[in-house]
Amino acid sequence: MSTIEKSIEVNVPVYTAYSLWTRFEEFPQFMEGVKEVKQLDAKRLHWKTEIVGRDKEWDAEITEQIADQRLAWKSRGGDIKGWVATFHQLSDYRSKVMLQLEYDPQGFAENVGDALGVVSSRVQGDLERFKELIEKRWLPIRPETIFDEIFPSRLK
Repeated sequence: MSTIEKSIEVNVPVYTAYSLWTRFEEFPQFMEGVKEVKQLDAKRLHWKTEIVGRDKEWDAEITEQIADQRLAWKSRGGDIKGWVATFHQLSDYRSKVMLQLEYDPQGFAENVGDALGVVSSRVQGDLERFKELIEKRWLPIRPETIFDEIFPSRLK
């Protein structure tokens, strides 16, 4: 079993990052290989993916959810056994998303891909697409505020 840890800073408030991350149906917009995620009830998700050219489905159960801070789930039957996303406020308009996932590759192709760092790279790519998506969607209340937050040197 492999553990992958990745993070990214996004130019949105922490509550905005958390909010998009809890819209599971939108995961296919930024997660490579994810075809569909359905929220079955308050605690259960159903995933449909394509991994190494093979369609896979599994259920996951949300094990911990703290608004604007943490979301964790365990999978039943999937290659990703556990997933924790944490959200950290860096400033009023910047936050950091950190992911930790436990991945259990199945079969020769997935084990080779894991050894070559393919899954780790894919997770980093997912975070970069998340950043792009959320920063395009979010509009600050006062545009100059976000600009000052990202580029504080202009205030001098």
